[in-house]
Amino acid sequence: MEIRIDRILCPVDFSMNSEHALLYATAFATSHGAELLLLHVVPPPVYEGMDVGGFYELPAEAVQELADACNRRLEQVAESARKRHPKVAAKLVSGNPFLEIVKTAREEKADLIVMGTHGRTGMAHVLMGSVAERVVRKAPCPVLTVKHPEHEFVMP
Repeated sequence: MEIRIDRILCPVDFSMNSEHALLYATAFATSHGAELLLLHVVPPPVYEGMDVGGFYELPAEAVQELADACNRRLEQVAESARKRHPKVAAKLVSGNPFLEIVKTAREEKADLIVMGTHGRTGMAHVLMGSVAERVVRKAPCPVLTVKHPEHEFVMP
């Protein structure tokens, strides 16, 4: 059986972790001649606040401004990646990051997902889990998780 990597999905959230993962994704794309799709997921515009239910929704104008800013930043990241690899596309979606990454991998027929980890620990990890962990469990293709070198594991 031959393993072909023609399309790589690399979720980016503009953190140091995702920038580091993008280096790996670009290297894999270059070595395999693969297309590289950068994905940024804008989370739903609901924030904790002082409303009756404890949450409030941002005004439509603020949501649009956020999406526009994310789109500009995503295009900057894509343009920078194109300097190392010519076949780079970018996609901006809104929703739950875990679900949108898995959905995009299916729709775009990704052969590989390369993504950073955030290394959430303690109660936040117990309550929320990790986007990367959930993607690894549910993705339709292999997932390479990349830990930033500054976030070393320290034995307890």
